[in-house]
Amino acid sequence: MAGEKRFGTAFLGFKQSDVNSYIEKILREFDDKLKEKDNEIIILKSQFRELRIKYEDIARKSEQVGEDRAKIADVLIKAQEKAELILQEAREQAEQERRKLSEMTEQEKEKFVDMKHEMKLLKQEITKTLKKYEMDLDRVIEISESSGDIEHFKLDTENDDGESTEELLEEIMEEYVGKTNS
Repeated sequence: MAGEKRFGTAFLGFKQSDVNSYIEKILREFDDKLKEKDNEIIILKSQFRELRIKYEDIARKSEQVGEDRAKIADVLIKAQEKAELILQEAREQAEQERRKLSEMTEQEKEKFVDMKHEMKLLKQEITKTLKKYEMDLDRVIEISESSGDIEHFKLDTENDDGESTEELLEEIMEEYVGKTNS
């Protein structure tokens, strides 16, 4: 067999010097292998320490990243909620403004319709008054052409302001005469 040690025989057993040299050789080899294994253990312990330090560092960083993610997620959720709240408030405010403007528009339309109606009535009244003055002026012109004297012409009617037609006719005649003279 390979690696098998044979000891020489001596009186009463194996030769003591062969056994002792073999034991010493085995002890030296064992010590060398033990030193190798100790060195390997030291190297492995060193590598283990380095790996554990790296692991702890990575674990801390991972934990920090997790915390940061949680914070960021919380901030994003809060920002989204705040944005939704701002949008809701803006929508409500816009709706209020729209209603307010709609009411104001409706009021202005009503005012416009009222003003239009008043202008129509005023136009009718002005037209009526102008026709009356035109008729009175035509009569004054006829009378003044036929008699030459306006003092003989008198009207008993009064306008809505309580002013007599005669006074109005005198004013109209003065303006008419002033325009024809110029």
